[in-house]
Amino acid sequence: MKKTTLQITNLIITPIAVGDPPLLNAAGLHAPYALRIIIELETNAGITGISEIPGSERIRQALEKAKPLILGQHPFEMNLIKQVLKAHFGEDAADQRGNKPWDQRQLIHIFSALEVASLDVMGKLLNEPVVNLLGGKARDRVPFAAYLFYKYEGAGGALGFGVDPMAKGWEAGRQKEALSPEQIVDQAMSMCASFGFKSIKLKGGALEPALECESILALRRAFGAEMPLRLDPNAIWSLETAVKYGKQMEGVLEYYEDPVRGQAQMSQLAKLVDIPLATNMCTTSFGDLPESIRLKSEQIILSDHHFWGGLRASMELNRICQTFGRGFSMHSNSHLGISMAAMVHLGAAIPQFDYALDTHYPWQLDEVIKGGKLPIVEGSVEVPSGPGLGVEIDQAQLQRLHKNYQACGLTERDDQTAMQAKQPGWKFQLQRW
Repeated sequence: MKKTTLQITNLIITPIAVGDPPLLNAAGLHAPYALRIIIELETNAGITGISEIPGSERIRQALEKAKPLILGQHPFEMNLIKQVLKAHFGEDAADQRGNKPWDQRQLIHIFSALEVASLDVMGKLLNEPVVNLLGGKARDRVPFAAYLFYKYEGAGGALGFGVDPMAKGWEAGRQKEALSPEQIVDQAMSMCASFGFKSIKLKGGALEPALECESILALRRAFGAEMPLRLDPNAIWSLETAVKYGKQMEGVLEYYEDPVRGQAQMSQLAKLVDIPLATNMCTTSFGDLPESIRLKSEQIILSDHHFWGGLRASMELNRICQTFGRGFSMHSNSHLGISMAAMVHLGAAIPQFDYALDTHYPWQLDEVIKGGKLPIVEGSVEVPSGPGLGVEIDQAQLQRLHKNYQACGLTERDDQTAMQAKQPGWKFQLQRW
C-alpha cells in the first residue's frame, strides 16, 4: 500500500486588531489597536498548525504571495521551504529592519510564521509538545518581567482614551495615566501584585531622560535592591546623555537596553558605564553577530522568534551567546496567546537562561485562544502540556478580532500618527535627547 506523503493543503491568513492602550515609546504612541496576523497551516492529515506574528498589510500581502509556493510542500521540510521563499522574495537586507523600535523585515516574518505553525503540526502528529521538538524541557515554568510604560489615561480598543469605571485590580491599573515617577511606581505595584513579577522593565525613550532616570530610582526605592530593574530608551539618546544618566543608574540597573543607536555607539558606551548593555535594535540578525563580537557592543542579546527566523533559529542564537559569553533573553511585542505559548516553549527549552523574558501580555485584554489568557502566576508561565503549542484558536474570538481589523482602518503600525492626535506636529527623531 502506497504511503501518502504529508502535505500542506491550505494556508489561512487572518489579520486581526487587538485593543492596545495608549502606551508611549520613542516612536510615538500606540494606536487604540495593535495589528497581528493569525496563521492556520492545514495539512492532508487533517491536522492544522497555528502561529501568530506582528501584522501589517505589507506582511499580509507577502504571506498571500507565499501561499502558492508552500502548498504541496511537506511541513517538516522547513529548510526546503526556506529556500523556496528566498528564491522568490530574496534575502532581507540589513536596512530593511528600519529605525523604529519594531522590526520591519519581510522574509523573516513569513518564515517564522510558517516554522512555528509547522512545529505545531509536528507536535500534534507525534503527540508531543513543541518544547520536546526543541530538545526537551530545561525548566517547567518560564519567568517573565513586568513591562512598564509611560502612558496616557485610557484602555485602548473600542474605549480608545476612555476608561471603564467598573474595572478593578490590574484591569483598572492598566487604564491609569502614568507620566510621572510616582505613577510609574503605582503601575508597577499594580502589575506585580496581580501577576507576581520578580523583575521589572521600563520602556523609556518617551519622556525627558532625567524623568526616566528618576523613575528607575523611584522603583529602586519602592521595591528595594532585590528587584532587578531594566530601562529601554529605544536608541533615542545621544552617547553623552546615555553616559550621564547611565552613571546615575550604575548598581541599580540589571541591564541598559539600547540607550544609543548602533553597534559602534553601544561599544563606546560599554566602556564608559558599568552596566551590562542589552540589545534588540543594534544586533538583530546572524549577520550582525561578527561585528557585535568584534566591537563587544552588548553583553546581552534579546531574541525574538518573530524576527530571528523562528524557534530553532533562536536555539542556535542561544548557543552562540553561550560560546561568546553573551547573556540571552527575549524581546516582546503586543502579542496574544499563540505567540506567548511559542515563547514559553522556547524559554523552557533554552539550556542557559539568564534573564526573565519581556512580555506585553498583561496589556492586551483581547485573546484568540480557547480558555482565555495563559495564566501568569508568581511571574512565570507553565509550559502548556498539550501536543504542539498546546493552545487552540477560539474561532469566535478570531472572527471578532478580524472584524475589529476591518473596522479600525489601520493597515500598518504608525505610532507617529497616533502621537500627533495628542501632540499636533510631533515627529519621530532618530535622536531626541
